[in-house]
Amino acid sequence: MSRTPVTAPGAAAIGPYSHGIRSKGFLFLSGQTPIDSATSKLVEGGMEAQVRQCFRNLEAVLTASGLGFDQVVKCNVFLVDMDDFPVMNRVYAEHFREPHPARTTIGVAALPMKARVEIEMIAEY
Repeated sequence: MSRTPVTAPGAAAIGPYSHGIRSKGFLFLSGQTPIDSATSKLVEGGMEAQVRQCFRNLEAVLTASGLGFDQVVKCNVFLVDMDDFPVMNRVYAEHFREPHPARTTIGVAALPMKARVEIEMIAEY
């Protein structure tokens, strides 16, 4: 199996994993939490700020691969509190045009560094 790692300035990693892996015409993006790579801390400002930071981090990985949000075919969103769904959904909608990527949103008990949201994606070359 051929796997090519993608490392993106502007995206944070808090463990032993690649920001993304290219394989068989797809880019598999690791889940991004709302960590500001400049400070290595969660962004402040509530749920909207956290979702926006997740998208900034994901965009950095897409850009490092020569892709953009238009090439995203699948997203998984993890929320600690499903009451945050409307805020996440509004910010999410700003990043995609029709046809929108397939998406799953899952409520979870906890995320790294006490983040409230994590988003992962699959994009096609």
